[in-house]
Amino acid sequence: MARELMTTERILSILRDTPGRLTDLTSDLTEAQLHASPEPGEWSVTEIAAHLRSCADVWGEAIETIVATDHPTIRAVSPTTWIQRTDYRDLPFASSWRAFTTQRDRLLKLLGCLPDQGWSRSATVLGGGRPLEITAHSYANRMARHERTHWRQVAKTVKAVLG
Repeated sequence: MARELMTTERILSILRDTPGRLTDLTSDLTEAQLHASPEPGEWSVTEIAAHLRSCADVWGEAIETIVATDHPTIRAVSPTTWIQRTDYRDLPFASSWRAFTTQRDRLLKLLGCLPDQGWSRSATVLGGGRPLEITAHSYANRMARHERTHWRQVAKTVKAVLG
């Protein structure tokens, strides 16, 4: 990974905070507002949530596989490709967000019990060029950094939709 790894405590904090932050930001919006794009070509809150859910599917599954299997080989799946196989963008926000938070609870339970050496477990990841060695720590770090970026995007989108 090109960026420095955050501590496991910081990663867990961000992953724990995402559902609550986004729930707080969106709790006063109607379904129509949740599906509204602030500008043509920009994502609605529902589309951002669908994207986060897709990333959580792909990266969370990779983390689970790494933790459960001794040095697995994993085929890389792009969250952008994965979301095209789902109906996440079309679902009502509340049901999709419940699925995300359920999935997040499962991941936090797994990572919260992981001993320090468990974060170093790795996999060979194929499919995006040369094979890469990626750890549970680096996948969780990617997820946390990525979600933190979307916190700001959701806040900006909500502000624009509310006018």
